[in-house]
Amino acid sequence: MSIAIHLADSDVVAEASEGDLILDALILAGVAMPYSCQQGNCGTCKCELVSGEIMELDYSEYALKPEERARNLILACRTQAWGDVTVRKLDDEELIIHPERYMRCKVAAIEDLTHDIKRVVLEIESGGPFTFTAGQYAKAEFLPLVTRDYSMANIPAVTGNPADAKQIEFHIRAVPGGAASGHVHGKLAVGQTVRVNGPHGASYLRESHAGAIIAIAGGSGLAPIESIVGRALAAGATQPIHLYFGVRGVRDVYHEDLFKAWAAQYPNFRYTIVLSHEEAPGYAQGFVTDVAARDLASVEGVKAYLAGPPVMVEAATRLLRDKGMAERDIHADAFYTEADRQTNAA
Repeated sequence: MSIAIHLADSDVVAEASEGDLILDALILAGVAMPYSCQQGNCGTCKCELVSGEIMELDYSEYALKPEERARNLILACRTQAWGDVTVRKLDDEELIIHPERYMRCKVAAIEDLTHDIKRVVLEIESGGPFTFTAGQYAKAEFLPLVTRDYSMANIPAVTGNPADAKQIEFHIRAVPGGAASGHVHGKLAVGQTVRVNGPHGASYLRESHAGAIIAIAGGSGLAPIESIVGRALAAGATQPIHLYFGVRGVRDVYHEDLFKAWAAQYPNFRYTIVLSHEEAPGYAQGFVTDVAARDLASVEGVKAYLAGPPVMVEAATRLLRDKGMAERDIHADAFYTEADRQTNAA
């Protein structure tokens, strides 16, 4: 049976038979699709599935990470079409790949940011240099065989000079009963060794985007959002950037002085701190998603970056979808605890 593979944002329609690989059909139709290994190992042929019935063959998670698949990305070389399908080619920034590093680091600094969040700065001793794009995360082993994911809070060097990439900063919240966070908050000391692997993650800053940016963070989800906003401003972004930071109460607020400094230096930057369980002068009150919803009149040309507790990230994603934002413009990083992961896997 003949089926059609449509290339979104173009007039291209590739004819195929049921079970044909999307990559093969597009190449035969003359589409300049990037590809390399054709075995699902490199990720070069990554594209967005807009609609259609497909079946995916085995592929490496290195080539297509779970968070990318959750955003409807597929590998054209490992995806069969079993009905009319529409796919979209990715722009260059969807294909950013940094060298994956396995590093030995030394704890250089530990600082209390709030009553339950610590700032941990690591100095790379071997395995670097470590380059990443703002918004990505790494896997850190603070205890032997206990690895957790933490987003980088520091800003990648605007120069892109690998020599500048010698430190990593995490914001680590104490999780009740958490082995890794319990160690960080109770026993970690300056000078100790930490092993780190990365970078990972697809919810990173799209630097070529010229439209407005809305960034929503909850709790320690401020780490990647701070990196994203800081990088955009340092790189000379001139579009409107609005950061929303949602916490329970005043004692959970941190880095407000940094936001004030950014607002004074960059006229295109605004921020709103929202308290969900307390009222205090100078802060908005309610759920951060509700406050953002009241401000957001239009999503045309806007990209969104979300990070924090899963409930907040899911609510923000629904809000943006309801307002008409396309899935490809929503870059979300939900902070699941290890207990959350175990529950979801059960």
